[in-house]
Amino acid sequence: METTVLLEDDLEDMRMYYRSGKTRGESWRRSQLQGLLLFLKKKEGEIFEALAQDLGKHPIEAYRDEVGSLTKSVNYALNCLSEWMSSKKAKLPLIAILTTAEIVPEPLGLVLVISTWNFPIGLSLEPLIGALAAGNCVVLKPSELTPKCSFLLATALPTFLDGKAVKVVEGDSTTGERLLRQKWDKILFTGSSRIAREVLAAAAEHLTPVVLELGGKCPVILDSFSRSWDKEVAAQRITWAKFNACAGQACIAVDYVLVEERFIDEWLELMKTWIKKLFGENPKQSCCNARIINKHHFTRLRMLLEDPKVQSRVVHGGDMDEDNLYIEPTILLNPPLQSAIMMDEIFGPLLPIITVKNIEDSIQFISSRPKPLAIYVFTERESFRQRIQAETSSGSLIFNDVIIQYLADTLPFGGIGESGMGKYHGKFSFDTFSHHKAVVRRSLLVDFWFRFPPWNEQKLQLLRSAYDYDYLGLLLIVLGLKRSS
Repeated sequence: METTVLLEDDLEDMRMYYRSGKTRGESWRRSQLQGLLLFLKKKEGEIFEALAQDLGKHPIEAYRDEVGSLTKSVNYALNCLSEWMSSKKAKLPLIAILTTAEIVPEPLGLVLVISTWNFPIGLSLEPLIGALAAGNCVVLKPSELTPKCSFLLATALPTFLDGKAVKVVEGDSTTGERLLRQKWDKILFTGSSRIAREVLAAAAEHLTPVVLELGGKCPVILDSFSRSWDKEVAAQRITWAKFNACAGQACIAVDYVLVEERFIDEWLELMKTWIKKLFGENPKQSCCNARIINKHHFTRLRMLLEDPKVQSRVVHGGDMDEDNLYIEPTILLNPPLQSAIMMDEIFGPLLPIITVKNIEDSIQFISSRPKPLAIYVFTERESFRQRIQAETSSGSLIFNDVIIQYLADTLPFGGIGESGMGKYHGKFSFDTFSHHKAVVRRSLLVDFWFRFPPWNEQKLQLLRSAYDYDYLGLLLIVLGLKRSS
């Protein structure tokens, strides 16, 4: 009970600090973003070590996916902050004579960010960039499944930021539940759809707006190519995106591949070749493989493969080492569509390949399933690109590459349907944590006499003219200003 009281006291102190107006100034916001930059620079080595201990990530992978991408995002926010904060003049209808209006972004107040474990630094700090740029006070709850990263954020990050406005709360699911019972001005949650439903239910108690960054089964549509080099590039990018990005434990990782059955042998050989090129003859000895997060998820992945109807579909890989939480990059050919591996998000280094008679059939295949966070399409046909864009729905759609959309600060990142709601990154993060207030200024010098009762037919005709933008009517309106009814 005492911890709950302390938590509520801390949150009330943060609300009072926000109400003081301290966080609204541009100088304060810049100082916080610069503090994040300094944290990433000064603590880079410790971040690399924490990611290695929690997930087995190589420092280069850690820099590529977390430290480097965050540094880029903070610098982008610093460069654009003045523009983002500025009010925008709004165009008004002709009837609004002697009236001006603008849209003014203002911070929401006290916001909660609940991050997840697969990119524990990146997915904690990326939303924090937007929340601080928007001028909010923030409570960050890192994942308990990556304890080294969580501890580093809790102990080191506050020394670089305003401790009255930013707090990192460590703890397990019980701590998360306590936080969700509090009143927030916004919640951003990254994680599974199962927990997301609990977050939504808790937020509904206070009518708190929520951003949900979830996942889903992100497919690749693999069309034929006329040039062998294009095939090599496609195979390399798909193999990298599935097996190197945190060992497939990423919400935007490739989940399965759709390919025409007449080309399957060629694509299988290409992917097997690229697995060897990226991870060596014995991937278990490679330093480029992150490990499975814990034994619970290892067991979950093993059970997907141990399904007798699925096990017989393994055409490459399948080796496992529970003691080291290692699963070899594994390819499966045509597992049953009703099996768990094709119904649930895989979140690991297992890649089903599904063959179709005609690659155009992939459109219906994807559209009949829940909307994914991303769809990846490798093709050289513009007509096919247009069909996919028009006939499928997803958080993002990427042609001839994978995962790169996450790094683009100028693009919204977010899902649709079961893959999430809301968006962030760059200006979209700023907007997510801002309220865009309409501010209208009207002169007291003039008025439309026909806007007030009592009503008559003349007033109705004048109103019709005004709303229809009839210039003769507007002239009559102007002539009728301040006229007695």
